[in-house]
Amino acid sequence: MELRGDSCVTLNDGRKMPVIGFGTYAPPQFSKRLAEDGVKVALEVGYRHIDSAFIYKNEVEVGQAIKQKIADGTVKREDVFYTGKLWSTFYTPDRVRQGLEKSLTNLQLDYMDLFLIHSPIEFKPGDDLLPTDENGKPIYHNTDIRDTWKALEECKDAGLVRSIGVSNFSKRQIELILNCPDLKYKPVCNQVECHIYLNQSKLQEFLKSHDIVLVAFSVLGSSRDQKWIDQNSPVLLEDPVLNCIAEKVGRTPAQVALRYLLQRGAVVLAKSFTPARIKENFQVFDFQLSAEEMKTLDGLNRDMRYMDIRQWKDHPKFPFNDEY
Repeated sequence: MELRGDSCVTLNDGRKMPVIGFGTYAPPQFSKRLAEDGVKVALEVGYRHIDSAFIYKNEVEVGQAIKQKIADGTVKREDVFYTGKLWSTFYTPDRVRQGLEKSLTNLQLDYMDLFLIHSPIEFKPGDDLLPTDENGKPIYHNTDIRDTWKALEECKDAGLVRSIGVSNFSKRQIELILNCPDLKYKPVCNQVECHIYLNQSKLQEFLKSHDIVLVAFSVLGSSRDQKWIDQNSPVLLEDPVLNCIAEKVGRTPAQVALRYLLQRGAVVLAKSFTPARIKENFQVFDFQLSAEEMKTLDGLNRDMRYMDIRQWKDHPKFPFNDEY
């Protein structure tokens, strides 16, 4: 598969998605300005796919960066593929469009290119994004995800979003949507954690069989946010096998980690707020990993999640109890 800087994958609704995207999440202690500056650099370097979410609380800054780069002629709106996500307090059908419109207002955009259900886990609808009871326990909710999906289809028909998909869903949860008797649009993608330690090969095979793209996040490991990540988990970019291959092909470990997933047909989200690294992560189109190197990297899989969200494992729709 030949990949260039402008390489795209064709989604099952006929739209094209750039195979490398710029991820904008940062732990809360970091300034939201980093997202704005990062997006500007990314667009200047050549990224045309920007990924954010309502819960990241940086949509205003991300939108501002896109607006500025359109104003100065770096890009046109139609060049930018923007992905947003419906947060888990907006899953009741009457709140889906509301959630989308809040994001569009933050971003100063008329439409999104892709809008995802952020996770199968739902919280009590309301203004509190992570509602808890008096004992600090999360307050869950349980809308039929098919009803949420139907409301998303209506947003697509209304022209507010071009493509719709899901994130953090298991095979079983995607099948639930696919088996809707009155399904109008299939999910175009499932955005999930995916990297050399969690290569998601079974999930990817299932998705491929339904013409659904796997979009990979945490591809370089994780931002090691103390709120979510076990601080004893291994640092992916320090993996000796990965480093050995990187040295052999004359690339950085990050470039090899990205290239591995691209060659497997995944769309990757690369995240950094350091200009030099943002640029470096985009330079993955002018080299190829051999079949042997790919096989070696396959062998590093240990089904290890950085984002295991175990604090919500008692939710009836917790996705990670399923095999994949």
